[in-house]
Amino acid sequence: MSTYNIPKLEKKLKKELDTERFRHSVAVMYTGTALAMRWGCDLERTQVAGLLHDCAKCIPNDKKLRLCEQNGIEVTQTERDNPFLLHSKLGAWMAKEKYGIEDEEILGAITWHTTGRPGMTLMEKIIFLSDYIEPMRQKAQNLETIRYQAFIDLDRAVMMTLRDTLQYLRSGSRELDENTELSYYYYRDLCDRKSPGKKAVGAEMAAAGTRTEGTAAAGTGTEGIPEKSPDTEP
Repeated sequence: MSTYNIPKLEKKLKKELDTERFRHSVAVMYTGTALAMRWGCDLERTQVAGLLHDCAKCIPNDKKLRLCEQNGIEVTQTERDNPFLLHSKLGAWMAKEKYGIEDEEILGAITWHTTGRPGMTLMEKIIFLSDYIEPMRQKAQNLETIRYQAFIDLDRAVMMTLRDTLQYLRSGSRELDENTELSYYYYRDLCDRKSPGKKAVGAEMAAAGTRTEGTAAAGTGTEGIPEKSPDTEP
C-alpha cells in the first residue's frame, strides 16, 4: 500500500518550480527509481526524495537566507556568501513543513544531494547520483562512464562524480563546500579498499590540486550553472 500520493506531490511541486526545473526533478525521480530497483532501495521513498530534491531551488537567494535564519537552519559562511547553496538544506525543511515528509532518510537525501557527505545512506547516494546523471544532463565530464558505473559499482560512481566535480570547481577557482571534498576522499579511500588494484583512479586528483584549506562545496556562485558539473542545469 502506498504511503505517499506522488501525483499530488507532483501537482503541488509544479506550482513552485519553473518548467525546466520541474522537468529535471521528474527526471531525477525516475533515474533514482531505476537505481533503487538495481540496488534494493525502497522505490516509493526514493521517488519522493528525487521529486522533491530541488523543491527550494527557485526561491530567490535573499529569501533562502531569510527562511533559514527564521527557521533555525544553520548557515555556514560559505553558504552565506553563496546562498544558492542553501537550496538543499532549505529543501529538506520545506519537504517536511510544506509537503508533509517526515521520513528522515528522505530528508537526508534532499539535504545532501548537492555536496554529498562521507558515509551516505543508500538513498542519499542514489539521489546524489541521479541529480548528476539524469538524461537531460549532457556536458559533464565522463558522464557516460559514470552512468554505467552507477549500475555496476555505486560507490565508485559516487567517487567519480565527486572527483570530476572538484576538478571542475577548482579549474575555475570556484568556492567549494567542505563536505564535497571530504566526501571525495572518503569514497576514494573506500574504493581503494574495495579494489586495491584500482588505486590509480585517485591519483588524478593530485594533478588537479591539493586539498584546499578552509572552504570547500559543490557550487559555482552563479545561478543557472549546476553545482556538480559544467552542464547547463535543466
